Amino acid sequence: MRAQTLFASSALFRKITQFLLLVALTAALSGLALAAQGIAQYGKPKYPEGFTHFDYVNPNAPKGGTLVLPNPGQRTSFDKFNPFTLRGVTAPGIELMFESLAEGSADETSSVYGLLADDIEVARDRKSVTFHIRPEAKFSDGSPVLAADVKYSFDVLMSGKAHPRYKTTFADITSAVVLSDRLVRFEFKNNNSELPILAGTLPIFSRNWGKKPDGSMIPFEKLAFEAPIGSGPYLIESFKAGKSIVYKKNPQYWADQLAKPLNIRVGFYNFDRVLYKLYSDDAVRLEAFKAGEFDAIVEYRAKIWAKGYVGSKFANGTLTKKAFINHNGAGMQGFAMNIRKPIFQDPRVRQALGLALDFEWLNRQIFFDQYGRINSYFTNSDLSANFDGPSKPTDGELKLLKSLKTQYPQWVPDAVFGPMPPAPSTAPPGSLRQNLRKARELLMHAGWQYRGGALRNEKGEPFRFEIVEDGGFFLRVISAYIRNLEKLGIQVDVRTSDFALHQKRMNEFDFDMTTVRFQDSQNPGSELWDRFGSQAAKEKGSDNVIGIQSPVVDALVSEITRAQNRDQLRTAARALDRVLWNSYYVVPQWYNPTHRVAFRKEMRYPEPPLYYQAEPWIMQNWWKEESK
Repeated sequence: MRAQTLFASSALFRKITQFLLLVALTAALSGLALAAQGIAQYGKPKYPEGFTHFDYVNPNAPKGGTLVLPNPGQRTSFDKFNPFTLRGVTAPGIELMFESLAEGSADETSSVYGLLADDIEVARDRKSVTFHIRPEAKFSDGSPVLAADVKYSFDVLMSGKAHPRYKTTFADITSAVVLSDRLVRFEFKNNNSELPILAGTLPIFSRNWGKKPDGSMIPFEKLAFEAPIGSGPYLIESFKAGKSIVYKKNPQYWADQLAKPLNIRVGFYNFDRVLYKLYSDDAVRLEAFKAGEFDAIVEYRAKIWAKGYVGSKFANGTLTKKAFINHNGAGMQGFAMNIRKPIFQDPRVRQALGLALDFEWLNRQIFFDQYGRINSYFTNSDLSANFDGPSKPTDGELKLLKSLKTQYPQWVPDAVFGPMPPAPSTAPPGSLRQNLRKARELLMHAGWQYRGGALRNEKGEPFRFEIVEDGGFFLRVISAYIRNLEKLGIQVDVRTSDFALHQKRMNEFDFDMTTVRFQDSQNPGSELWDRFGSQAAKEKGSDNVIGIQSPVVDALVSEITRAQNRDQLRTAARALDRVLWNSYYVVPQWYNPTHRVAFRKEMRYPEPPLYYQAEPWIMQNWWKEESK
């Protein structure tokens, strides 16, 4: 009896000890909060545990067929499959081969839901996040997705082998720690509510990508046409170098093998194949669409949309054009000045150059009144300091700005404390003449005066710079702008090149002025370091093509990334907007309040979500109804 009692006591002791060890281990692993399939940066995700699909998809969309698309953007060729390195031009659609641990929905601003991961646990102190990888998740070669692959992906992207934007974007994630085969923890430098979501969106690829038959590895930065080993729904079926590429649905795609449909993949990727055809120029691409060579096109040029998408096939319904309302934040688009160049370092000069752009004339004469004016770095968003008109800073904004003015007086323009000024306008009672007169006065105060047939500085050097563009489609706009600059005595040269050469110049910051598009998100965060951060200005290939190196901008980006709720984010973003806008780094252009899409009659689509880019939406959520 005594032996039985001792045995029972011993067993109970072991159970208690095991339980306490488990509790201690759990606490040691990071003091985790309640785990969930989805997390939100602020509050709770829209979709509850156990949801079946996103509201904006058709869960019963027919599967099959081939989606044929033209080259997205301005690329007319490609020379690699690796989208994570700096050099070269990536094949269109390559993102179909890669996935992340979690993925956001298109009708929320700051939530993600488990994709490769089936469980997400954010530490109570928010200094780490742990993901449990689904046992079913597999790469395209059939190997399992493991925590070691996640760590490998993170380490490579943070190394000098990958594009420097990753090192900047993920800078506040200090490490990826393998806890077990399918458990990985990301550790953070600080308490930043965006970092768990950011970690979840890290692209994941296999450690075996680039492995040769003899076991040696091709250096990551030298991977070119080696087929990626990712976990995405498609594989490369064939390609013609620089001309076309065909992706086929992976018959063993892991998410299609689950006993229960994966909710964030229901209604997605409905085509058996996706074919991209790359055309030499915009005119050829449009004629190819009319001839039936591909299924859908997103049009970015107002004149072509107004005059080019006409003809018998549009009349009889074979082809359709439709403008979908654009709820996305429009961000900033404009002629960006490279302030590394001495000619652009005086803000009065930069302001003067902005006054020479006559948007109202361009919109009326060239754009068929289809555009709205860019008036902020967060245009079309409540994060814009101009969202409610030229309003004065709130108390929260003033607190931030006054503190920074005390610390860095030369970096905070006095104008930030008043109403947010609108973009220069020539609408009555204003005029181009008045704007140019003001520009001439600014230039004079900056040391530039007209003499000897040109605007010159004290040394007698003419004011001359070069505008570079990736193609000739913008030349009519540039010509109109140059005519106004010439009235000020400014000489401008224009140079166009193909996309690859232009991208190389951007990577090297080898330009004076160029058109930029800083695409906004509904919930900006760490990507702003790459776009405006001082360190990024020194990193070739970064998004900070302007060359901004401002302690005030750095401080406000930091405030944005540390925001704990939407109100704090709005306050910090509007303060940053005021500083950037009143520093005149960019001559603001315009934005399109719609997504312009033309497509064949067989194409079908669900109701669009609130926030989306048109090309990915077509690829992800549309389907084709074959003619009977």
